[in-house]
Amino acid sequence: MSDAKRMRIRDKVRKMFYHAYENYIAYAFPHDELKPLTKSFTDSLSELGNLKLEHLPHNYVGSALTLIESLSSLVVLGNTTEFERGVFWLSDNLTFDVDARINLFECNIRVLGGLLSAHILATDSKNRLTPRAYNNQLLNLAEDLGQRFLHAFDSPTGLPYAWINLKYGVMEKETSETSTSGCGSLILEMGILSRLTGDTRYEAAALRALRKLWNMRSSLNLFGTTLDVTTGEWIEYSSGIGAGVDSFYEYLMKAYILFGNDQFWNMFHSAYVAVQKYFRHGPWYHEADMRTGKATYWQLTSLQAFWPGLQILVGDVASANLSHREFFHVWERFGVIPERYLLDRGVLHPTEKYYPLRPELAESTFYLYQATKDPWYMEVGETIVNSLNYYTKVDGGFASIRDVTTMQLEDHQHSFFLSEMCKYLYLLFDDTFLAEQSYIFTTEGHPFPIRSAWHEKLPNTYIPSNWTSVKAENQASHVSALTLQVCPAIETSTRENSAPVVESACHVPDIHDYHRCKRDEDCGVDSTSCRQRTCSMAGYCGLWFFIP
Repeated sequence: MSDAKRMRIRDKVRKMFYHAYENYIAYAFPHDELKPLTKSFTDSLSELGNLKLEHLPHNYVGSALTLIESLSSLVVLGNTTEFERGVFWLSDNLTFDVDARINLFECNIRVLGGLLSAHILATDSKNRLTPRAYNNQLLNLAEDLGQRFLHAFDSPTGLPYAWINLKYGVMEKETSETSTSGCGSLILEMGILSRLTGDTRYEAAALRALRKLWNMRSSLNLFGTTLDVTTGEWIEYSSGIGAGVDSFYEYLMKAYILFGNDQFWNMFHSAYVAVQKYFRHGPWYHEADMRTGKATYWQLTSLQAFWPGLQILVGDVASANLSHREFFHVWERFGVIPERYLLDRGVLHPTEKYYPLRPELAESTFYLYQATKDPWYMEVGETIVNSLNYYTKVDGGFASIRDVTTMQLEDHQHSFFLSEMCKYLYLLFDDTFLAEQSYIFTTEGHPFPIRSAWHEKLPNTYIPSNWTSVKAENQASHVSALTLQVCPAIETSTRENSAPVVESACHVPDIHDYHRCKRDEDCGVDSTSCRQRTCSMAGYCGLWFFIP
């Protein structure tokens, strides 16, 4: 792709962002999200937990959710003027002392993460706010919110309740059911809050919940989807890599990169190998029972499209590319990715045909391009941009799709369209923002810089997105997993004093120890190249290359 074309598409993404943002400011601000078809608003953050609008003050005007979510994207796009305006409006007007029931997970990734990321960007030397003094107002708001979150962890198990009232904490007769993601995807935001404030309570609560959740894993290192925070028992034993579990895996790896604590890597490594062994079927990932590993549901869900991006962080590029291409084929078939597609029947789920502007495919496309620099991924990005403009752009913003078979629209522009979709598409075509600093992006797309002060063990050299530690001659050196052509590695040695053998985390053994096979599905993933092994005409698993 020529530089001129790349810049044209980048500018097209910029226009998408401002079309969504300016319509939000005009018709919805300071409420939470825009309804682009009717040019009105929804206070979605609180309405989600107050469907009958109970416990909402009559004068409640929302929490400016989309503005909070847009702040880091404004910096990525280089608009520090609008970023500054947004920061100071929130500083003067935002309050969390509201009688409203909210979802802890959503509020954590959207509001707490957005405030913390914007605070860090506001105090960065490149984006330092002028002319008015910035005195950590966003951090103060984040700390106020974090203190309210702590009430959620007051359960018999230390696992947090999924719902809390911002003013009064956990309400009487509150549901004790929550998801794996809801318990295990708090460590990045609350860990950063502790590091910025010096108050260890936030990270300690999130870490205690994560360890409790880890101890609830099955003997196969698998997790269910939903659980009870009062009893510590599983409610739903079937899970995969999609809704209810997705960000749990994501945050284990990202916490390791951000904080450098080996316990996160040890958890992730075990969980990743289990996913590859029990969920993976060729390029797809079905769901399975955590107790037996037996397949339960053969379905694609749109949230699964984040997985190739996570695999890039691991260094498992071949597997990431394989799955990403299949997700993109689905996008090409329908014009977008449907919420749920039944793989075993080859049909859409009868009631989940919608597409709520989810950004996961764009996210993975960005990561794959960063890892490979293959221009094909820019072509994928161009297709996504064109689809969004053709199917979802309306006069009042960008609308969700109610049914991908008819492309009937839904009157909702989710805040993550600005925090994730536009950000990842923009960075795909212009990654200037990443030139001087390495970042970890939260599951909501908010960037946290990698800083030595946050690491317990900082690598000698940090290679963005893909690094691991490999010992050589009793010396620890950190090199790119892509350079090694292996996933972040574990070392094995067959004989005493022999040279260590680097084996990848993505290794999946062949079904039969003697490597015989009847079909490709009998073969696993090679331990040193992370390539899928295939069944030869002679009936043996191996790696086969075409030599011209």
